Amino acid sequence: MKVCIAEKPSVAKEIARILQASNRKDGYFEGNGYQVTWTFGHLCTLKAPDDYTPQWKQWRMNTLPMIPPRFGIKLIENDGVIKQFNTIQTLVTECDEVINCGDAGIEGELIQRWVLTKAGCTKPLKRLWISSMTDEAIKEGFEKLKDGNDFDRLYAAGNARAIGDWLLGMNASRLYTLKYADNKGVLSIGRVQTPTLALIVRRYEEIQRFVSKPFWEIKTNYRGVIFNSTSGRFDTAEEASTIVEEIKTNIFEIVSFEQKKGNEAPPKLFDLTALQVECNKKYSFTAEDTLKYIQSLYEKKMVTYPRVDTTFLPNDMYPKVPDILKNMESYANFTAPLLAKPIKKSKKVFDDAKITDHHAIIPTGIKPSGLILEEKQVYDLIARRFIAVFYPDCIVSNTTVMGKVVEHEFKATGKVILEDGWRVLYPKKDADKDEGEADEEQIMPHFEKGEKGEHIPDLLEKQTQPPKMLTEATLLRAMETAGKQVEDEELRELMKENGIGRPSTRANIIETLFRRKFVVREKKNLVPTQTGIQLINTIQNELLKSAELTGIWEKKLRQIEKGEYDPKNFLDEMKEMVTQLVAEVKQESNKTIAIEQDVKPETKETESAEKADSSETKKPAKKKAEKSVDLSTTICPKCKKGTILKGNTAYGCSEYKNGCTFKVMFVNFGKELNEKQVLALIQKGKTPKIKGLEIDGQKSDAVLALDDTFNVVVKKE
Repeated sequence: MKVCIAEKPSVAKEIARILQASNRKDGYFEGNGYQVTWTFGHLCTLKAPDDYTPQWKQWRMNTLPMIPPRFGIKLIENDGVIKQFNTIQTLVTECDEVINCGDAGIEGELIQRWVLTKAGCTKPLKRLWISSMTDEAIKEGFEKLKDGNDFDRLYAAGNARAIGDWLLGMNASRLYTLKYADNKGVLSIGRVQTPTLALIVRRYEEIQRFVSKPFWEIKTNYRGVIFNSTSGRFDTAEEASTIVEEIKTNIFEIVSFEQKKGNEAPPKLFDLTALQVECNKKYSFTAEDTLKYIQSLYEKKMVTYPRVDTTFLPNDMYPKVPDILKNMESYANFTAPLLAKPIKKSKKVFDDAKITDHHAIIPTGIKPSGLILEEKQVYDLIARRFIAVFYPDCIVSNTTVMGKVVEHEFKATGKVILEDGWRVLYPKKDADKDEGEADEEQIMPHFEKGEKGEHIPDLLEKQTQPPKMLTEATLLRAMETAGKQVEDEELRELMKENGIGRPSTRANIIETLFRRKFVVREKKNLVPTQTGIQLINTIQNELLKSAELTGIWEKKLRQIEKGEYDPKNFLDEMKEMVTQLVAEVKQESNKTIAIEQDVKPETKETESAEKADSSETKKPAKKKAEKSVDLSTTICPKCKKGTILKGNTAYGCSEYKNGCTFKVMFVNFGKELNEKQVLALIQKGKTPKIKGLEIDGQKSDAVLALDDTFNVVVKKE
C-alpha cells in the first residue's frame, strides 16, 4: 500500500479521484493500492520555551537568552489535529511507501517532514512535485515521482529558517518587552518583521523631516510644442526672470531634429510579488488578499502554482503554449493572431537557468468558472500578461528636438506609437503611466534644422516634493530588493536572492505589522504608529532592523537549499547574534515605549505574540474571550450536519472531512472577532455593529454578515 499525504483535504480529494482511491474512510481515502490522507497545513510546531524547562515559562530577564541544546517539535494542541495525526501515523506505519504530496515549496516540505518525523516514519519516501492542479499535471507528476531525499536540502533550509526565527522571535520579543514595555503590552520582534517595519518608519521620518522649497523652471511654446530649458531648476525667481526677459524678445531657432524608432518589449510574466504589486496598484488589493485570490484560482486549477519568485518558463513548457492559448476561449480575439503562425520562443520568456522550484504564474487553459469578481480580476491580469509575452514588441517613434534662444538651450521630446504590438491587450486607461512619470507623448510636427520663429516663454514656480509614503505595492518592491529602489526588471531579478522574506511570506509579514498596531493604513498609504516609530528608534542593534543584512540571511537560506551552506553555521550565527543582542540591550538605558491600544500580553505567557515572526506563516494570536461561549454544540449553517470547531486561525465545521468548507477566520476586516460575535454570525447570520473594521483602507463601524455562499462580508445598510 502507498500512502499519499496532501496539505489539505481538498487537495487530497483531487489526488484520490485521479488515483481512483474512491473509498472514503475516517481521515483518508483508499483504493487502487493507495491511501490518500492529509494535514491541515501545520500539524506540528517547534516546542515552546517552557516545553524545554519550567524556568522559561515566566518572562524574566535573567532567563535570557533561551537557547535549547536541541530543538524539538510537538503536535499543535487541537483535538482535530491530534486525531488526524494519529490517522497519518497509523497509515505510514503500516504502508510500503510514503508519497509526500505537500505544497511544492519550502513551507510545504517543512509541514510534511515535521509530521513524518513526529510519526517516526522510516518507510521509503517519494515526492510529488507539480506546478498546477490540473488532472494532466497530477497524472504526469505521479508518473514522474521524485525521490524524497532529493528534497533534504529544501527541508534543511525550512527547518533552519523556523529555528532561526524561533531564536530571534522568542528571545528578542521577551527582551524588548521586559526592557521597554513597562508591563503594558508586548513588543514583538522578528527577523523579517522588524526590518520591514524599519523601512516604513524610515520613509515616514524622511517625509516628516522634509522641508519644501520653491524653485523655478523656464519653458517656451514654439509651434504648439512645449520646450524645456536644459538649465533645469533655478533656485531664485530673479535669476529665472532675467533669462525670461532676455529670451522673450529674441527668436527661437531649431538646432537639431532627430527621430528614432524604438522597441518596447512586453512586460515579463508574473511572479507572486509582481502580481501583488499590480493588484495593489490597479485594484487596491492588499498583498494578503491577492495571495488569497490567487491561491483559490490555483486550487480551482485555473492558474499554476502561485508562490513563486521567477518570471520565466522552462523550455519544456514551450510545446504546451499553443494548447493553453487555444483553450483561453474568452480571449480568442487576442490569441487568434498568435495561433495563426508558430509561437515565438524568446529567451526573455523561456530560460531553464532562471527556473528554481517552479515557473512563472500562467493560466492552465482550464476555463474560468464560479469565480468571484476579485478572482476574475486577478485571472484577467495573469491571462493578458501570458498572451502579451508572445506578441510582437510595441514599435514607437521617439523624437528629440533641440532649440535655442540666444545662448539658452531648450529641449522637447515626444513619443508616438507606430505599431501597438502587445499593447493591444491593454486599453489606454490600463496602460496609463505611473504617477509622477514624465509626459513624453506629445505629438511632434516636423521641424527643420535652422528654422526660426516667434515663441512664447513661461516662468513656472513650483515646490520640491517629499518622498511618497510607502504603499503595499512599493513596500513589496522594497522588501524584494532589500530596501533598494530598483525600477529595471533585469536588475530586480538579480536582487531577488537578497530580498527580505519570501514571496509566500511577505503578505503575512505586512499583516502582522497591522495586527501588532505598529502600522495603520491611511487609504493606500502605510503609516507607522507611535509604537512602531519608538520601537525602531529604540533598537540600537542595526542587525535587527537592517534590510540588507536580513537579505543576506535570506540568501544563506537559499544557499542551504542548494547545498552551498551548512545549516549548522547559519544557526550558530543566529545563536551568537541573539546572545550578543541580549547582552547589549541589558546594558541600555531604561525608557518606556508607548503601546498602542489593543496590543496586550496574551494569556499564555504572550507566547503567540513573541511568535509573530518566529514562523513567517503564523496567523493572528487568539485573545482570551471575555466570557466563555460554547460553540461546540452550534450547528454549521452551511451543511446543517456538523458542529463548529475552533482551530488555530479560524472556526470551521466538524464535517470538513466530508467536504464542508464553512469557515470563519478569527480576524475579519482587520478585527479579531470574539466568540459572542461569531455565535451571532452563525446563528443569526449577522453580528452586532462592530467598531474599527478596516473597510476600503479606512476604519469604520459596521455589521458583518454571511452572504449566500457563507462568506463573511460587510452588511450594507
